[in-house]
Amino acid sequence: MFQFTRITRLPPYVFAEVNKLKMELRRKGEDIIDLGMGNPDMPTPKHIVDKLIEAAQKGHNHRYSASMGITKLREAICNWYKRKFNVDLDPEEEAVVTIGAKEGVSHLVLATINPGDVVFSPNPTYPIHPYSAIIAGGDVRSIPISPERDFFEDLITATKQTWPAPKMLIISYPHNPTTQVVDLDFFRRIVEFCKEHKIMVIHDFAYADLAFDGYKPPSFLQVPGAKDIGVEFFSMSKSYSMAGWRVGFCVGNRIIVSALKKIKSYLDYGVFQPIQIASIIALNGPDDCVQEIVEIYRERRDALVEGLNRIGWNVEKPKGTMFVWAKIPEPFIKMGSLEFSKMLVQKAKVAVSPGIGFGEYGDQYVRFALVENPHRIKQAIRGIRYAFNHS
Repeated sequence: MFQFTRITRLPPYVFAEVNKLKMELRRKGEDIIDLGMGNPDMPTPKHIVDKLIEAAQKGHNHRYSASMGITKLREAICNWYKRKFNVDLDPEEEAVVTIGAKEGVSHLVLATINPGDVVFSPNPTYPIHPYSAIIAGGDVRSIPISPERDFFEDLITATKQTWPAPKMLIISYPHNPTTQVVDLDFFRRIVEFCKEHKIMVIHDFAYADLAFDGYKPPSFLQVPGAKDIGVEFFSMSKSYSMAGWRVGFCVGNRIIVSALKKIKSYLDYGVFQPIQIASIIALNGPDDCVQEIVEIYRERRDALVEGLNRIGWNVEKPKGTMFVWAKIPEPFIKMGSLEFSKMLVQKAKVAVSPGIGFGEYGDQYVRFALVENPHRIKQAIRGIRYAFNHS
């Protein structure tokens, strides 16, 4: 009786199969170490929480807020960009507060993509990037990414073969799930290419601060002319361990930002004002808490990668994100990522994300989230070694 076209275009959520198995085993009393969902486990730094409490006790902050975000918060994100990247932004015209980056990306695509428009998205990638276009009625063309491929060669090929011409490219570096990182020259080439082909760019910069071993992720907006064609999203979730607070930003091209502001003015009343006030405190510094969070992720990364290498699962240390993207060991690769992930839950008592959930080009991989302490990670390694020896 009821048919919903947008919903039927969305495939079943692959991760749900692993989660269901994990919950069944937990109900039976099994201790499952969950390295699947990238849900930060560290508490938000105390000075940010204290500001939230103080602001929440003031009744005038309980009213509807501004859907575009309060002025001082938009000023804070623009000052943050100036300090970190020497990027100049106008807080009135070139910045809008979003309810996390995920909401921002999906609503921006809804505002700018028409049915039949072509959107380029890497594959594998974070699911909302391609599926925001699907929800908007657009068509997605995948650009495969892996260490063996040249992204620009694939981008050029896809552009030549696509009709109608692509309208948008959605990218994200440091990249979830593959952990790939890029330098500023990569973004220069993106800007040059997308200007030539009149392609709008969305860069999801969720892992701006989560980088290791001396690597500093560049901002897409550092490239001269980037603001002519695109926007960048930044989220408070990872840098400040504020995932559940749901605060993010879209900054850059004023016409694109304006489109997001307009659709949000119809859809929401903005983030709860005490959260916005606490976010100002976070962005204005000091940054010691961010460095402490990054160091915790680095310690976990080292424990996981070194442990996997010890048991014969060869994985390189990522230079960014809160994940490890691991190619399935050769004896198990034919299983595919979903069945391999199920095997790890059942035999190793470790939950990971199957790579197929991020796109078909991810099916030879699984993603570990660094959301457990080194002691639990070492326990996970022992479980994986047991599973390998009894399969």
